[in-house]
Amino acid sequence: MNKAPTAAQLAAAGWFKSSYSGGEGNECVEVAALGSRVAVRDSKITQGPVLAVTAYAFAAFLGGVKGDELSAAARQELPR
Repeated sequence: MNKAPTAAQLAAAGWFKSSYSGGEGNECVEVAALGSRVAVRDSKITQGPVLAVTAYAFAAFLGGVKGDELSAAARQELPR
């Protein structure tokens, strides 16, 4: 069973932003690998909430983004 990351693990994590981030608003997320989990947080609120998902789920999400599957789903106006 995977447990949620601890505050100490999150503080020690090697967070990074995408090379595509930047601009005036710096509206971006940061990610960190935590063993079998990937943590995601708002880059402007580093002490705020963190979403932790399995590495497999994060890889599937990235695959959907890269394959433009998420944009296709949005164009179909799926229920939210």
